[in-house]
Amino acid sequence: MAKIFSEVSRTFSEYLLIPNLTTSENTPDQVDMSTPVCKYRKGQEESKLKINIPMVSAIMQAVSDSGMAVALARCGGLSFVYQSQSIASQCDMVRKAKKYKAGLVTSDSNLTPDNSLEDVLEAVTRSGHRTIAVTHDGSPNGVLLGLVTSRDYRVSRMDPSTKISEFMTPFDHLVYAREGTTLKEANDIIWEHKINQLPIVDEDNRLVGLVFRKDYEFHKENPLELLDDKKRLIVGAGINTRDYKERVPALIDANADVLCIDSSDGFSSWQKETLEWIKSNHPDIPVGAGNVVDAEGFRFLVNAGADFIKVGIGGGSICITREQKGIGCGQASAVLAVSAERDKYFKETGIYVPICSDGGIVHDYHITLALAMGADFVMLGRYFARFDESPTRRMLVGGNYVKEYWGEGSNRARNWQRYDDGGQGGKMVFEEGVDSYVPYAGSLKDNVDGSMAKVRSTMCSCGASNIQELQEKARLVVVSSTSIVEGGAHDVIAKESDRPR
Repeated sequence: MAKIFSEVSRTFSEYLLIPNLTTSENTPDQVDMSTPVCKYRKGQEESKLKINIPMVSAIMQAVSDSGMAVALARCGGLSFVYQSQSIASQCDMVRKAKKYKAGLVTSDSNLTPDNSLEDVLEAVTRSGHRTIAVTHDGSPNGVLLGLVTSRDYRVSRMDPSTKISEFMTPFDHLVYAREGTTLKEANDIIWEHKINQLPIVDEDNRLVGLVFRKDYEFHKENPLELLDDKKRLIVGAGINTRDYKERVPALIDANADVLCIDSSDGFSSWQKETLEWIKSNHPDIPVGAGNVVDAEGFRFLVNAGADFIKVGIGGGSICITREQKGIGCGQASAVLAVSAERDKYFKETGIYVPICSDGGIVHDYHITLALAMGADFVMLGRYFARFDESPTRRMLVGGNYVKEYWGEGSNRARNWQRYDDGGQGGKMVFEEGVDSYVPYAGSLKDNVDGSMAKVRSTMCSCGASNIQELQEKARLVVVSSTSIVEGGAHDVIAKESDRPR
């Protein structure tokens, strides 16, 4: 007969945190939200990849493109560019995000003096960059002859065929610095000379790169910005268990920092084969796997080589896997079960494997609950789909602004690599996700800052100044249905609006 688990399948909404003693050290400004992404020997070394806030974006068409990767990394989180697209397209998104870096930028908009204004306008449209390096051969490392910025021309008053040599700012009129100049020194030069960009050239005047004023300002506004050792934003990418032998090398070549297998059910031989191939052929690239909901699934993927484990089946707001297939587990119960096995594995081996809670987040406090229950970070889809930076359209529906949001298991996504019948050619027989709208919520930074402020405040109430301390000190209580009602506004007449009409 079937095995029946004794534990009840519970959601985050069925729990509350009991406060601990809050001390003078427990203030939001002192809370460290950084967290590991890759497995490591805890107490002996640091994880090779850490994020500065415990938030990553879901591997979904409606959520994670290059724009989301840039915006989230700038706030300290990590985005996984979706995999249900061509390898070339996904790699282009990764490259675009990696090029958006603070520090020395390799010029990717380069022309020669003989090119025309029309060529300049085409380059600006193609790359989105308004600074064009003029080199002797039009290459990013050619001899620098000048720069063209939007201040050097007026489209309405110039012939499009005008040669660049007639309106560029020539090299002898530029402020520049030599190769070897530090980023701090470059920024000092920029501020001293009141310029927007500083070319860096070698002893032969060949262009090495550019340093931009805006990057300095952006970094100061985003102190948690997630950067690699070359001052580029850190970017993740999703992969599947079908074309990984072609997709993984291409993503590594595009400079993706971490990979994650995208699947609703990770307890499979296909994930094992994928992980083993990656670890044999590309051992230096971190790769996460999942999703699983129990101890057996965790052990299976860790033994196969996974660097982190994604937890959750059927808890996403657009996911109908439980309804369609009858598989899954309440997200809170799944996180508790997998984290318990993770801790057991750590005691046996000395290796700590980070856990990502994927799905089930409805309210901001659910993030804190997931962390308290053992997750090291959370993956969010609906949450990020609401923002300006998500790739979907903003629409006016019923008098309210919304953004489109659909699941990878929906007919719209057509993600056959993840959901198919196993037959030749692959096809979806039924859907495991829906096509929907989410309320438009504005900019990512404003919302993430607000959500993290709540998490920090809750951690302080629990007497914790970092995520590990929260997990050690957290005390949880199961709540009744009437207790949930009591927790919200009740027995009052709520005002519709304080704004004058």
